[in-house]
Amino acid sequence: MIDSSGFRAGVGAILVNKNRELFWAKRTRQKNAWQFPQGGLMEGESPVEALYRELYEEIGLLPEDIRILAESKQWLSYRLPKNLLRRHSLPLVTGQNLLFYLLELVSDEDHVCFDRTNTPEFTSFRWVNYWHPLKEVIAFKRHVYHKALNEFSPILFP
Repeated sequence: MIDSSGFRAGVGAILVNKNRELFWAKRTRQKNAWQFPQGGLMEGESPVEALYRELYEEIGLLPEDIRILAESKQWLSYRLPKNLLRRHSLPLVTGQNLLFYLLELVSDEDHVCFDRTNTPEFTSFRWVNYWHPLKEVIAFKRHVYHKALNEFSPILFP
């Protein structure tokens, strides 16, 4: 779903383990690019439905593998840099509006699987400290990660 400004609606998943570490996934197509799982909403799909679909497609998790701890209070937006715009794809996507979810992994991490689709998004993952993603995420996403982590930190670190 893309709005009139070219922003695609999507969800972001911040997955935490029992040690309060975050799931940090290495992207397939970019060298040394790491991020949280995320993806766009399909027509008629609710954010929670998109969340479950994206978790399965990107990292192989089922709804019973996670517990939703929180949803961001608002949609968080970032604009894509001009060099990343796919001008051959219409409608042109100029950015993303993401609703973030804080999730707890309740199953074993062995349930993580990257080959649920023919074009995997990620090749590997690691667990990182809570604020680490702000140092490593691509610059144009940093402000939305900062807002989401700030909003969710009191839940994990009261």
